[in-house]
Amino acid sequence: MNTEVARSPRNANDEASIVSRIVAGDRAAFELLMRRHNRQLYRLARASLRDEAEAQDALQEAYLSAYRSIAQFRGDAAVSTWLSRLVLNECLGRLRRSARRQNVIPLVGSNTDSERDAMPAPDTELPDKIVGRAQLRALLERNLDALPDTFRMVFVLRSVEELSVEETAQSLGIPEATVRSRHFRAKSLLREALAQEVDLAERELFEFGGAQCDRITARVLAQLAQMAQRPQALV
Repeated sequence: MNTEVARSPRNANDEASIVSRIVAGDRAAFELLMRRHNRQLYRLARASLRDEAEAQDALQEAYLSAYRSIAQFRGDAAVSTWLSRLVLNECLGRLRRSARRQNVIPLVGSNTDSERDAMPAPDTELPDKIVGRAQLRALLERNLDALPDTFRMVFVLRSVEELSVEETAQSLGIPEATVRSRHFRAKSLLREALAQEVDLAERELFEFGGAQCDRITARVLAQLAQMAQRPQALV
Protein backbone atom coordinates (compact mmCIF):
# COMPACT_ATOMS: atom_id res chain seq x y z
CA MET A 1 0.00 0.00 0.00
CA ASN A 2 1.24 3.46 -0.86
CA THR A 3 0.54 5.20 2.44
CA GLU A 4 1.68 8.58 1.18
CA VAL A 5 -0.91 8.52 -1.58
CA ALA A 6 -3.59 7.27 0.77
CA ARG A 7 -3.05 10.25 3.08
CA SER A 8 -2.83 12.99 0.46
CA PRO A 9 -5.45 15.78 0.30
CA ARG A 10 -6.24 14.83 -3.27
CA ASN A 11 -7.07 11.30 -2.17
CA ALA A 12 -9.20 12.64 0.68
CA ASN A 13 -11.22 14.64 -1.86
CA ASP A 14 -11.46 11.57 -4.02
CA GLU A 15 -12.84 9.51 -1.14
CA ALA A 16 -15.35 12.24 -0.31
CA SER A 17 -16.53 11.95 -3.90
CA ILE A 18 -16.73 8.17 -3.58
CA VAL A 19 -18.80 8.49 -0.41
CA SER A 20 -21.20 10.83 -2.21
CA ARG A 21 -21.55 8.35 -5.04
CA ILE A 22 -22.26 5.53 -2.59
CA VAL A 23 -24.91 7.58 -0.84
CA ALA A 24 -26.49 8.11 -4.25
CA GLY A 25 -26.66 4.33 -4.69
CA ASP A 26 -23.54 3.69 -6.76
CA ARG A 27 -22.57 0.09 -5.95
CA ALA A 28 -19.43 0.30 -8.09
CA ALA A 29 -18.18 3.13 -5.88
CA PHE A 30 -18.71 0.98 -2.81
CA GLU A 31 -16.76 -1.84 -4.44
CA LEU A 32 -13.92 0.60 -5.06
CA LEU A 33 -14.01 1.69 -1.42
CA MET A 34 -13.84 -1.92 -0.24
CA ARG A 35 -10.93 -2.77 -2.51
CA ARG A 36 -9.00 0.24 -1.23
CA HIS A 37 -9.37 -0.74 2.41
CA ASN A 38 -9.76 -4.53 2.32
CA ARG A 39 -6.23 -5.46 3.34
CA GLN A 40 -5.91 -3.06 6.26
CA LEU A 41 -9.37 -3.84 7.62
CA TYR A 42 -8.95 -7.59 7.25
CA ARG A 43 -5.66 -7.47 9.11
CA LEU A 44 -7.30 -5.46 11.87
CA ALA A 45 -10.11 -8.01 12.15
CA ARG A 46 -7.65 -10.90 12.00
CA ALA A 47 -5.56 -9.34 14.77
CA SER A 48 -8.67 -8.89 16.90
CA LEU A 49 -10.23 -12.33 16.41
CA ARG A 50 -7.20 -14.55 15.70
CA ASP A 51 -9.24 -16.61 13.25
CA GLU A 52 -9.22 -16.19 9.46
CA ALA A 53 -12.79 -17.29 8.79
CA GLU A 54 -14.18 -15.28 11.69
CA ALA A 55 -12.21 -12.21 10.57
CA GLN A 56 -13.62 -12.48 7.06
CA ASP A 57 -17.16 -12.77 8.42
CA ALA A 58 -16.63 -9.78 10.69
CA LEU A 59 -15.25 -7.71 7.82
CA GLN A 60 -18.23 -8.60 5.68
CA GLU A 61 -20.69 -7.57 8.40
CA ALA A 62 -18.79 -4.34 8.99
CA TYR A 63 -18.99 -3.49 5.29
CA LEU A 64 -22.73 -4.14 5.28
CA SER A 65 -23.08 -1.87 8.28
CA ALA A 66 -20.98 0.77 6.50
CA TYR A 67 -23.16 0.62 3.42
CA ARG A 68 -26.32 0.99 5.48
CA SER A 69 -25.01 3.92 7.52
CA ILE A 70 -22.73 5.74 5.09
CA ALA A 71 -25.28 8.52 4.62
CA GLN A 72 -24.52 9.50 8.23
CA PHE A 73 -20.78 9.77 7.56
CA ARG A 74 -19.89 13.44 8.10
CA GLY A 75 -16.21 13.39 7.25
CA ASP A 76 -15.08 14.35 10.76
CA ALA A 77 -12.48 11.56 10.49
CA ALA A 78 -10.87 9.76 7.57
CA VAL A 79 -12.94 7.09 5.85
CA SER A 80 -10.35 4.50 6.89
CA THR A 81 -10.76 5.52 10.54
CA TRP A 82 -14.54 5.31 10.32
CA LEU A 83 -14.35 1.87 8.69
CA SER A 84 -11.80 0.70 11.28
CA ARG A 85 -14.19 1.64 14.08
CA LEU A 86 -16.97 -0.34 12.42
CA VAL A 87 -14.71 -3.37 12.06
CA LEU A 88 -13.57 -3.13 15.68
CA ASN A 89 -17.15 -2.79 16.88
CA GLU A 90 -18.14 -5.90 14.95
CA CYS A 91 -15.14 -7.81 16.29
CA LEU A 92 -15.81 -6.67 19.84
CA GLY A 93 -19.42 -7.77 19.55
CA ARG A 94 -18.33 -11.20 18.41
CA LEU A 95 -15.81 -11.49 21.23
CA ARG A 96 -18.43 -10.46 23.77
CA ARG A 97 -20.90 -13.02 22.48
CA SER A 98 -18.21 -15.68 22.58
CA ALA A 99 -17.19 -14.56 26.06
CA ARG A 100 -20.74 -14.79 27.34
CA ARG A 101 -20.87 -18.35 26.10
CA GLN A 102 -17.66 -19.10 27.94
CA ASN A 103 -18.40 -16.92 30.97
CA VAL A 104 -15.35 -14.77 30.25
CA ILE A 105 -15.25 -10.97 30.01
CA PRO A 106 -13.06 -9.93 27.05
CA LEU A 107 -10.67 -7.03 27.37
CA VAL A 108 -10.20 -6.45 23.64
CA GLY A 109 -11.04 -2.97 22.39
CA SER A 110 -10.80 -1.30 25.78
CA ASN A 111 -10.07 2.41 25.56
CA THR A 112 -8.33 2.44 28.93
CA ASP A 113 -4.57 2.48 29.40
CA SER A 114 -4.48 -0.84 31.27
CA GLU A 115 -2.42 -3.42 29.39
CA ARG A 116 -2.35 -7.15 29.75
CA ASP A 117 0.68 -9.19 30.08
CA ALA A 118 4.36 -11.21 4.49
CA MET A 119 4.42 -10.89 1.21
CA PRO A 120 3.31 -13.28 -1.63
CA ALA A 121 6.31 -14.98 -3.23
CA PRO A 122 7.06 -14.20 -6.89
CA ASP A 123 6.26 -17.02 -9.30
CA THR A 124 9.93 -17.18 -10.30
CA GLU A 125 11.06 -18.27 -6.84
CA LEU A 126 12.06 -21.84 -6.21
CA PRO A 127 9.54 -24.06 -4.38
CA ASP A 128 11.82 -24.49 -1.35
CA LYS A 129 12.05 -20.70 -0.96
CA ILE A 130 8.28 -20.39 -1.20
CA VAL A 131 7.84 -23.09 1.44
CA GLY A 132 10.48 -21.47 3.64
CA ARG A 133 8.78 -18.10 3.43
CA ALA A 134 5.40 -19.66 4.23
CA GLN A 135 6.90 -21.38 7.26
CA LEU A 136 8.46 -18.13 8.45
CA ARG A 137 5.18 -16.30 7.98
CA ALA A 138 3.36 -19.02 9.93
CA LEU A 139 5.92 -18.67 12.72
CA LEU A 140 5.43 -14.91 12.90
CA GLU A 141 1.64 -15.21 12.78
CA ARG A 142 1.67 -17.82 15.54
CA ASN A 143 3.75 -15.63 17.81
CA LEU A 144 1.70 -12.56 16.92
CA ASP A 145 -1.51 -14.42 17.80
CA ALA A 146 -0.02 -15.16 21.23
CA LEU A 147 0.37 -11.47 22.05
CA PRO A 148 -2.21 -9.77 24.29
CA ASP A 149 -5.04 -8.39 22.17
CA THR A 150 -4.31 -4.71 22.79
CA PHE A 151 -0.66 -5.11 21.78
CA ARG A 152 -1.48 -7.26 18.73
CA MET A 153 -3.86 -4.72 17.16
CA VAL A 154 -1.44 -1.84 17.63
CA PHE A 155 1.41 -3.88 16.15
CA VAL A 156 -0.60 -4.81 13.07
CA LEU A 157 -1.63 -1.22 12.36
CA ARG A 158 1.80 0.30 13.09
CA SER A 159 4.26 -2.34 11.84
CA VAL A 160 2.27 -4.27 9.25
CA GLU A 161 0.02 -1.57 7.79
CA GLU A 162 2.55 1.19 8.60
CA LEU A 163 -0.05 3.63 9.89
CA SER A 164 1.25 6.63 11.80
CA VAL A 165 0.89 6.90 15.57
CA GLU A 166 -1.88 9.46 15.07
CA GLU A 167 -3.79 7.28 12.59
CA THR A 168 -3.48 4.23 14.81
CA ALA A 169 -4.71 6.18 17.82
CA GLN A 170 -7.71 7.44 15.87
CA SER A 171 -8.54 3.98 14.52
CA LEU A 172 -8.42 2.33 17.96
CA GLY A 173 -9.75 5.28 19.95
CA ILE A 174 -6.80 5.40 22.34
CA PRO A 175 -4.22 8.11 23.19
CA GLU A 176 -1.10 8.41 21.06
CA ALA A 177 1.08 7.76 24.11
CA THR A 178 -0.72 4.45 24.57
CA VAL A 179 -0.06 3.55 20.95
CA ARG A 180 3.66 4.18 21.45
CA SER A 181 3.90 2.16 24.66
CA ARG A 182 1.86 -0.77 23.32
CA HIS A 183 3.81 -0.85 20.08
CA PHE A 184 7.12 -0.88 21.94
CA ARG A 185 5.89 -3.63 24.25
CA ALA A 186 4.51 -5.68 21.35
CA LYS A 187 7.85 -5.58 19.52
CA SER A 188 9.67 -6.55 22.72
CA LEU A 189 7.37 -9.51 23.32
CA LEU A 190 7.70 -10.66 19.71
CA ARG A 191 11.49 -10.43 19.84
CA GLU A 192 11.55 -12.48 23.04
CA ALA A 193 9.21 -15.12 21.59
CA LEU A 194 11.16 -15.40 18.34
CA ALA A 195 14.45 -15.55 20.21
CA GLN A 196 13.13 -18.52 22.18
CA GLU A 197 12.09 -20.21 18.93
CA VAL A 198 15.59 -19.67 17.52
CA ASP A 199 17.20 -21.04 20.70
CA LEU A 200 15.10 -24.19 20.44
CA ALA A 201 15.91 -24.53 16.75
CA GLU A 202 19.64 -24.13 17.43
CA ARG A 203 19.56 -27.06 19.83
CA GLU A 204 18.01 -29.21 17.10
CA LEU A 205 20.30 -27.97 14.33
CA PHE A 206 21.61 -30.86 12.21
CA GLU A 207 19.74 -33.20 14.55
CA PHE A 208 20.77 -36.79 14.07
CA GLY A 209 18.82 -39.42 15.88
CA GLY A 210 15.95 -41.84 15.73
CA ALA A 211 15.68 -43.69 12.42
CA GLN A 212 18.79 -41.98 11.02
CA CYS A 213 20.89 -43.04 13.99
CA ASP A 214 19.52 -46.58 13.86
CA ARG A 215 20.14 -46.84 10.13
CA ILE A 216 23.79 -45.71 10.25
CA THR A 217 24.51 -47.84 13.32
CA ALA A 218 23.01 -50.91 11.65
CA ARG A 219 25.04 -50.29 8.48
CA VAL A 220 28.31 -49.99 10.38
CA LEU A 221 27.60 -53.11 12.44
CA ALA A 222 26.71 -54.99 9.27
CA GLN A 223 29.98 -53.95 7.64
CA LEU A 224 31.93 -54.93 10.75
CA ALA A 225 30.23 -58.33 10.71
CA GLN A 226 31.23 -58.81 7.09
CA MET A 227 34.79 -57.74 7.84
CA ALA A 228 34.94 -60.11 10.77
CA GLN A 229 34.42 -62.95 8.35
CA ARG A 230 37.59 -61.74 6.57
CA PRO A 231 40.17 -61.20 9.38
CA GLN A 232 42.70 -59.70 7.01
CA ALA A 233 40.31 -56.87 6.23
CA LEU A 234 40.50 -55.61 9.82
CA VAL A 235 44.31 -55.37 9.77
